[in-house]
Amino acid sequence: MLRLSAFLLLILVCPRVDAFCFESAGAKYHIDPLLVKAIAIGESSLRSDVTNINRDKKTGQALSTDYGLMQVNSSHIASLIAQGYIRSSQDLLNRPCLNVQIGTWILAKHFQVCGISWNCLGSYNAGFRKDRHETRESYANRIYAIYRRLLLNERGIKL
Repeated sequence: MLRLSAFLLLILVCPRVDAFCFESAGAKYHIDPLLVKAIAIGESSLRSDVTNINRDKKTGQALSTDYGLMQVNSSHIASLIAQGYIRSSQDLLNRPCLNVQIGTWILAKHFQVCGISWNCLGSYNAGFRKDRHETRESYANRIYAIYRRLLLNERGIKL
């Protein structure tokens, strides 16, 4: 009985993300919710508490940190705080639906810059620099494979 009550407490206390978070973000930014979910799977394996430190390949120096489900980069933190969306980077870990909304907003901004394409989707991970084309393509291919699997499993659509 103790194990069951501990498990129930864990479910109630730990932040989680559900389909509503992806549906809501997708609807707001006109992006397929399954694509948003595919990105979250590819970025964090749907773990809301995960962080990643991005390091310079030559020096090992920390360059930035990615937070939560959508791995929102720390380069956005100051702007998000100034706009009143978050109080600190912890909000990106403790509020999974907010993390999904912010990640989807960032993706929508990228689509406005470079158009709706798989290569542009790759800029969500690799940025816009011309020398990052292969990295964008690799990322887009990985997300596309996840997206295809979700389409088949959740909608019965085979591409």
